[in-house]
Amino acid sequence: MTMQYDVVVIGGGHAGCEAANASARMGLSTLLLAVNLDTIGAMPCNPAVGGPGKTHLAREVDALGGVMGVATDATYLQIRMLNSSRGPAVQSLRAQSDKREYSAWMKEYMESLPNLTLRQGMVQNLLLTDGKVSGIELAFGDRINCRAAVLCAGTFLEGTIWIGKETMPAGRAGEFPAVGLSGFLRALGFTTARLKTGTPPRIDGRTIDYSQLPVVPGDDQLQFFSFLDNRPVLPQIPCHQTRTNERTHELIRANLHQSPMYSGMIHGVGPRYCPSIEDKVVRFADKDSHSLFLEPEGRSTYEVYLQGCSTSLPVAVQHDIVHSLPGLENAAMVRPAYAVEYDYLPAIQFNHALMAKDLPGFFAAGQILGTSGYEEAAAQGIMAGINAALYALDKDAFELPRSSSYTGTLIDDLVTKEIGEPYRMMTSRSEYRLLLRQDNADMRLTPLGRQIGMVDDHRWRLFEHKQEAIGTEMKRLKNVRIHPNASWEAALAPYDETMKQSATLEELLRRPKLPYSVIENLAPAQDPGLPESKPFEFALEVETDIKYAGYIERQRLLIAQTEKLDGFKLSPDFNYLAADHLSKEAREKLNRIRPTTLGQASRIGGVSPADISVLMVMLEQKRRADSGRNGNGRTESGRTKAGASV
Repeated sequence: MTMQYDVVVIGGGHAGCEAANASARMGLSTLLLAVNLDTIGAMPCNPAVGGPGKTHLAREVDALGGVMGVATDATYLQIRMLNSSRGPAVQSLRAQSDKREYSAWMKEYMESLPNLTLRQGMVQNLLLTDGKVSGIELAFGDRINCRAAVLCAGTFLEGTIWIGKETMPAGRAGEFPAVGLSGFLRALGFTTARLKTGTPPRIDGRTIDYSQLPVVPGDDQLQFFSFLDNRPVLPQIPCHQTRTNERTHELIRANLHQSPMYSGMIHGVGPRYCPSIEDKVVRFADKDSHSLFLEPEGRSTYEVYLQGCSTSLPVAVQHDIVHSLPGLENAAMVRPAYAVEYDYLPAIQFNHALMAKDLPGFFAAGQILGTSGYEEAAAQGIMAGINAALYALDKDAFELPRSSSYTGTLIDDLVTKEIGEPYRMMTSRSEYRLLLRQDNADMRLTPLGRQIGMVDDHRWRLFEHKQEAIGTEMKRLKNVRIHPNASWEAALAPYDETMKQSATLEELLRRPKLPYSVIENLAPAQDPGLPESKPFEFALEVETDIKYAGYIERQRLLIAQTEKLDGFKLSPDFNYLAADHLSKEAREKLNRIRPTTLGQASRIGGVSPADISVLMVMLEQKRRADSGRNGNGRTESGRTKAGASV
């Protein structure tokens, strides 16, 4: 049996859902294939969304018209802002989600999408015509024709789970791995490697003594992940905190020989920034204890996620570790922790559109490209889905520079840097993080989503309202002048501020210690006498833009300088190995990664500033040679050339 779709998405995790949503919303006939349709949008590890760097990705996905933020807002157990006492660039929202509700919501949403078909099946290989993807073949023989395929296989490619020295084939506990596709891709010339990730034990919440544990509540004033309106206000469930102790550490050290990671049985590299409890005890031997969090998995289950206690030690040892923790002395373990090892495709084999450099029509996203985390997967998924749709329509690719978004930073890092461990997004990875805040993701990306057909009329009207409201408030703050009086002196005193002369509201707000709430109390944006009067909704954006105006302008200048290098195009066919003036390491790295711009080349490890200077000289020589052929540096149309490609 043969079927025809424009785009086929392989995998129903967070990357696959965003890719399928994007393709379908752009009007293309789309098929979403999953090994198990009952686990669409599953949260096999921590049922949570957000955190430093990750919230930025989730909100950027939403700003482009994606679905993760809407699903999170519809199914949260708890929402709180992290780093609220620090600067706006590193503040990040985090939601504890209802694991079952999130997956059920996502499946229902995907089933309701026009242009999208869901099917259960395992892909065995790709079908090729004239060196391009033309379809896929399923394990039981069905062939499906398509113009583009997006691989979002997560941890399923040749997946193996480990508990102590016991192992079994699985993409995750209880689910078959995808077997055979890795070998097919290697036969096509792709390089694969192994990575490892893990998950902690789940605890029966009825057996935990919460009376001795610190409570971690949600926020009273809720903020949400989606920029859409009408988000539900749900009752929140608290999390709790416990800590490891010397007894815990002794148990782990005494049983390291039973850990498949430390005994050499697992060869895949694990995530440095989300280490197992064994790694924490070994790498941070000077620490007396490590913080762990008890996070509920849902309203309809008593299972509790022991966040921070990922391990692959034997089950018996896991029981002892759990019982060594305060509050868990008599706790029952519902599901053991395990590690999963899987194949991935190093992302330097793909371009910024997430399409394979040597196989047109083949896209990939998520953990298959070496990342770790739901948000990283979703950000790649929406970009791969958009670009697969554009490819099927014979349109130019949609790419985000790293100066525009964390999504652009993520993809640029993946396709430029040779990453040998699961990549996790953090705010420190962006050199423009004051510009790329979680609160302004829509201001940066929603207009782009509108241009490519991802943003509907309702979302666009909300965006236009926000733009207008912020513009009006900025103008008001700039024009309204306040004269010293007793009310203002009393309001400023708690912040060690005074008014010696009149000042505009904008000038007052520039003072580092003075919050927007002071201005809102004494000079509100709306008439306080009106029944509908309420706090100004976009105060954070306004306050940040005014308080940090100098720093923001400095980052804009830095971006302008960086974009000059990105304006120099490099031909993907250039033979760097023959460029004798480049260092040997630079020749090898450039030839392997094949950067598209001089800016990207400058971010490759092993390519020095001297190598960039050589490339600039080569570009200039090429430009002069081209100018000589066309006469006096002019093109056939008579305009001066702006540059040339090596």
